[in-house]
Amino acid sequence: MFITGTILGSFFNVVGLRLPKNIPFTTSRSACPHCSTPLQARDLIPLFSYLIAKGKCRHCQHSISVTYPLVELITGFLFLVAYLYLGLSWEFAGASLLISLAVIVTVSDFHYMLIPNKLLLFFAATFVIYRTISPLQPWYDSIFGALAGFVIIFLIILVSRGGMGAGDMKLLGTLGILLGFKLTLLTLFLATLIGTVVSLTLLAFKVIGRKDPFPFGPSIVLAAVISYLYGFDLLRFYYDTFFL
Repeated sequence: MFITGTILGSFFNVVGLRLPKNIPFTTSRSACPHCSTPLQARDLIPLFSYLIAKGKCRHCQHSISVTYPLVELITGFLFLVAYLYLGLSWEFAGASLLISLAVIVTVSDFHYMLIPNKLLLFFAATFVIYRTISPLQPWYDSIFGALAGFVIIFLIILVSRGGMGAGDMKLLGTLGILLGFKLTLLTLFLATLIGTVVSLTLLAFKVIGRKDPFPFGPSIVLAAVISYLYGFDLLRFYYDTFFL
């Protein structure tokens, strides 16, 4: 499952880099981003190709970004965790879809500060199909989740006059279809917490400035993965701790 995740992670990285720029990612061959030499099969083995080549292109010897193996490693780890927690089940199928969206959004938002509408439309339709086959209880919880994710971010945008982007609004609305009402609210809470910790850390180390834009999409999708896998356990712990 880890190996499968690394292979998918390599593909998701390509989608995240090409889709926002409308570059074909199914018919166009991968190439070195510096010398544009098409890559061979031995250059495309997840993790190992990067390690064997010592992080450099075999042709121009230019350094290749560490984000390539990092995305593969993280995707493999997430698929493995989801499999160990859920086993081969319908819930694991949903987790696989969510992780796929999470990785592509993270790559796209970090590189371009953009979450493509085509990507969200594709996964919104996929989540609707998935929840038709494996509905929440009650079934309309998916509708409430989508509305909650969309409306709450919309209100934040209005109040803050652009403090968040429309992409984040559409992303959380899309995730709400899969997560339902409670887990969508938990996702927003966790995303705010994660985003705050990460941004303050980057500010402390002077990686970003106070007025520099910071992508919130990766925090949302990470929080969504946590909520999907452990959300009800977290809510149960919260209720047991503070209300019993």
